[in-house]
This record gives sequence, structure tokens and C-alpha cells, in this order.
Amino acid sequence: MNRLTMETARELLQKTTTHPQLLQHALAVSAAMGAMARHFGAEAEHWEAVGFLHDYDYQQYPEEHLRHTEAPLREAGVDEESIRAILAHGWGVCSDVEPLTEMEKSLYVVDAASALVGATAKMRPTGISDLQASSVTKKFKDRSFAATVNRETINKGAAMLGMERAEIFTLCIEGMRPHAIRLGITAK
Repeated sequence: MNRLTMETARELLQKTTTHPQLLQHALAVSAAMGAMARHFGAEAEHWEAVGFLHDYDYQQYPEEHLRHTEAPLREAGVDEESIRAILAHGWGVCSDVEPLTEMEKSLYVVDAASALVGATAKMRPTGISDLQASSVTKKFKDRSFAATVNRETINKGAAMLGMERAEIFTLCIEGMRPHAIRLGITAK
């Protein structure tokens, strides 16, 4: 089994996911994971691929998320490290796989953090172009803003990584900024 690549992640996700919002989320998480990998000195393309594929079964099985992921990915030849990271991103919500590695912990936190960054960027006239972590932190505290974003997951993930929330938001912004057009978070 080879490490998951972006090419393989794209091929696999296009078999299960067609909703534009889910594809945008996959790209946002992928981009944020690339920034996290660079932060930790890891292989960015691998982390990006894992981030892109993390919601593999969500469109088809939203109420049974991650229960239809492990076997198909294993059959497709996806490596165990990548499968475990994907399963761990749902820890405590729809999975009992606890995030243990830097990649697993990063995916756990950026799944929610990148969504909050994206929602914050969409509210600004300048989009993500000059977005700072302080603006995201302000929106983090407003529980009515992007109410479906799990703030507890962001707090837990930051604690697991020994990082401040603002540092994670900054990395998400840095990773997502080059993809602003495809993410719909450009200046208005």
C-alpha cells in the first residue's frame, strides 16, 4: 500500500461526493492540512490528500458518517495511516478512534477550524485576502455565528496539539488563501 496521494483522493471522493459545498469543504480542509504539515515538518501532499478525503462517506451517509469509510478505502488500497486519520477526525462525535499523531490531531481540529475561517472570510468585503486570526477568534466567541461549527472540537484539538487557537486559525488562513477563488472567499 502506498501513501494516499491527491490524485487518488480526488478519484475516490468523486465517486461518493457531488455537492459543491462538500467539495469546497474538502478543498478547505485539504489546504489547511497542507499548512499544518508544513508547520510540523511533514509531507504536505500526503496530509492534503487525507484532508481532501476526510468526509468520504458523508454525502451518502450523513447520519452514519465514517461507518462506510474504512472498508471501501482499504479495498481501494489506501494506507492504514491515512484511514486511521480519517476515522479519528470524527472522534467523540461519530467515531471512537482517538487522534494520536500530529496528522490525526491536525485533521480533527482543522475540520472545524477551516469551516470557521471560511465563514469569517465570507462575511468580509476583502474575503480572506487580509484576514487575521484575531477576526476569526472574535467570531469563535460569537456562538450564534457559524453555529454548526463545533467550538469544543477546536478547543480540544488545539489542546491536543499544544497550540493556541489563534495559531491554528493562522495556519488555516495561510493554507486556504491561495485557494480563495475556488473556496468562494475572495474580495467582493
